[in-house]
Amino acid sequence: MPDIGPFHPQLVHFVVALGLVGVALRLVSLTGRLTWTRPAATLLLLMAAGASVAAVQSGQNAHGPAERVPGAREAVQTHEELGEDTRNLFLLVALFEIAALALRKREKVQRWLLIASGVAGIAASYVLYEAAEHGGSLVYSFAGGVGLRTGNPEDVQHLLVAGLYHESRTARDAGRHDEATRLTQELVRQMPNDPTVQLISIQSMIEDQYDAKGALVALAALPVPVDNPRFALRKGMLQSQAFAALGEKDSARAVLEQLADQFPQAKGMISDAMAKLQ
Repeated sequence: MPDIGPFHPQLVHFVVALGLVGVALRLVSLTGRLTWTRPAATLLLLMAAGASVAAVQSGQNAHGPAERVPGAREAVQTHEELGEDTRNLFLLVALFEIAALALRKREKVQRWLLIASGVAGIAASYVLYEAAEHGGSLVYSFAGGVGLRTGNPEDVQHLLVAGLYHESRTARDAGRHDEATRLTQELVRQMPNDPTVQLISIQSMIEDQYDAKGALVALAALPVPVDNPRFALRKGMLQSQAFAALGEKDSARAVLEQLADQFPQAKGMISDAMAKLQ
């Protein structure tokens, strides 16, 4: 069977959409109202069962690299087990639905089969929610699969860059300025020519290395991209911050006043910075 691991996110969302809507329609159909919901529920639930098989297979294809991330193995395995339970329950639902179709001439038996489908569907929906929640935890708490899906080395670098950026901010907020400096310097090594990274490095000079004079020199030498007004705003805000760190509040205020005229849409940000100078 071909490797369908890269399609795991898409396939999972098909299971969620088809499964939850299908179960909802099946429950509505049991009330005897909206008769169109009976065949619609059957179609959606059979499709959800098929999609769940593909989703589990794609997850098995994709789990290797994610599982090898230190600390992520247990999260990967729990997500995989919940996915398999979801598949099994939707296959049970599909079995009830197919049996109900085959025995449509025996109305009482068919109704009990549809009730069983509804009950199994509720259980499947609960396990599906748990699988999705654990999948989200795997992605957002352990970066499982992030940067690996395309097989492009540049995407893996993006993952590293994101980690360095966020960890440097966390270190700074915790008062670990030496660590924040080290992480920022590594970020610069990864993307030395990126204008945004250059601004991040200058911010670290001000906030982690307490080198406001050096920051002003670096800012003066930093060109502003013509097509990036946000860059000009961020550069000006850092200039004001550096002047303030040097105790030159008048200079800091003058920079902010110039920014207020140039970027009226950033009035709130600039006003907050101005208030800190009081």
